[in-house]
Parts: sequence; C-alpha cells; structure tokens
Amino acid sequence: MSVIELSTSIAAPTERVFDLARRIDLHMSSTSRTGERAVAGVTSGLIGLGEEVTWRARHFGIWQSLTVRITEFERPDHFADVMVRGAFRRMEHHHYFDASSNGTMMRDRRMGSNLNI
Repeated sequence: MSVIELSTSIAAPTERVFDLARRIDLHMSSTSRTGERAVAGVTSGLIGLGEEVTWRARHFGIWQSLTVRITEFERPDHFADVMVRGAFRRMEHHHYFDASSNGTMMRDRRMGSNLNI
C-alpha cells in the first residue's frame, strides 16, 4: 500500500480550515487545471458524515471518475473519506487539523493500493 503525507501550516482558526477542507466548491477551484468537477452526490457546499461525492477529472491524460464517502467526522479535528468506486483497489484519505501558534497545522494522509485495471 502506498502512503502520501502532507503537512501545511495555515494562518486561520482550526474550525475555518476544517470547513474549507470539506467545501466542494473550493476543491473544484483548486483543481481547475485538471478539470476536476463534482458530478454526483454532494456537488456544492459542505460535505458531511455519510455523504458521497463523485469527482470526474483528467489525470495522466485519462478521464477518471472517483466516488468517495465521508466515513469519519470529528469537527474540527479530523474527517476521512474512503473511495467507494473508482480506479484504485483501495483509497482512504484522512484530514487532521491541529491548532498551532500560527493558526492551524493541516495534515493529509492518503493511503491507496494498485489500480483496478
């Protein structure tokens, strides 16, 4: 299984960063170069526990669809999304938010396995 971890310091309160990280519209804006769009499920606003979104985007020149469900939700500290349909055998993404002297330390941990092709 592959694991990717990223940490980002953000000069904003934890509650605000938590909500911005689950805002569908902001995610689409930040991924505009890949043409990523929410095409089913929650397609705008905030996504919450038990809800799903299907993303459609071009990665490596190939159009792909990926549906994820929010499976863990502890505002404002952590939420997780798990792939329920898509190109990978398994994909899980955890988002952690910790108060810091500068605002919030946001940590992302993605775990995934081989493609389904």
